[in-house]
Amino acid sequence: MIPVVRSLLETDLYKFTMWQALLHGHPNAHAEYEFVCRNQTAFPLSELKEEVEAQLDHLCSMSFTEDELAYLRSLRYIKSDFVDFLTVFRFQRKFIEVRTDGDTLLIHAEGPQVHVMAFEIFVLYIVNELYFRRAGTPAALEEGRKRLGEKIAQLKAFGATPMLRHPFDFSDFGLRRRFSAAWHDEVVERLAREVPEFFKGTSNVYIAKKFGLIPIGTMAHEYMQSFQAFGVRLRDFQKAALEGWVQEYRGDLGIALTDVVGMDAFLNDFDLYFAKLFDGLRHDSGDPVVWGDKAIAHYQALRIDSNTKRLVFSDGLDFDTAFRLYRHFANRIMVGFGIGTWLTNDVGIQPLNIVMKLIRLNGQSVAKLSDSPGKTLCKDETFLAYLRQVFGHHAS
Repeated sequence: MIPVVRSLLETDLYKFTMWQALLHGHPNAHAEYEFVCRNQTAFPLSELKEEVEAQLDHLCSMSFTEDELAYLRSLRYIKSDFVDFLTVFRFQRKFIEVRTDGDTLLIHAEGPQVHVMAFEIFVLYIVNELYFRRAGTPAALEEGRKRLGEKIAQLKAFGATPMLRHPFDFSDFGLRRRFSAAWHDEVVERLAREVPEFFKGTSNVYIAKKFGLIPIGTMAHEYMQSFQAFGVRLRDFQKAALEGWVQEYRGDLGIALTDVVGMDAFLNDFDLYFAKLFDGLRHDSGDPVVWGDKAIAHYQALRIDSNTKRLVFSDGLDFDTAFRLYRHFANRIMVGFGIGTWLTNDVGIQPLNIVMKLIRLNGQSVAKLSDSPGKTLCKDETFLAYLRQVFGHHAS
């Protein structure tokens, strides 16, 4: 067996930042996560069961090295007691189960949240790499290099045009759905070498360390969703989550995620207090232009200069979309772009659309009410209906 996971550091930065916040604030929470594939595949994912099992066995044998722990300690927002926890942390195989149902691959993680939440990213790129070891072709990397060269040429041509008030920059957000680890390294190395004026960093902490880049990330949906089951009034869960983040990071990692129950409901909770404390907002579903215009209007209504804030776009981006959004917004607000699959799995083969989401916490359903059709993931229709009623969200 050729291991897929190279290091426990090879996960998205926001896994560590959410992990720390939840360890400090809610160490006894019990969580369930479920894997879902949203698109058609070249062969049934159920065929990967035994290989996934073997890779998870390997993952559960790993631990953080002293060098990796020292790197985490060097990040000013990572606290020493959290690194001490990681020193003794091991993934527990008993907390994750792999099954099949016909052609469907089923992966379910359940246990203490601080022991199972980190499985997500590893599971996703394990499944991806195993899939593309089979579905890939000898010509795939050649095609990938050709397309990457075209992207770099596109960036350089864009750089020759006049910039707006705020600069254009982007980051690699492509770990979870990448073609392979080797290809991910190659993509990031070329971007860092050939377009450093635009390439800001990567969400992949291992690669950030390896290439001396900035690790990028703050929070994901699971952090916000967890507060739906932490004993606060459901109507107040977003404010409780944002307040918990502020208390944990005291001004660091100040980009808030807006689409757990929709942008309108988020802005109702994102009052002057939070708008001043957070550096900006991240978009992950719905029309990005409508979303960004709402964000700027909200800052203006609060009499905050939007040019002091940042919008980060991260929903299925390519450079054409990023350039369009840059031209629309960059004279009014700072912008950034997190580009994923289009960077790390654009090799001429249909990528997988796979997720592994928090579905229950402390025995209670949790959900995201996405602003995009098809992104809502919750089997509890009663809870979904209640959540929609509380936040005035229309089904999509």
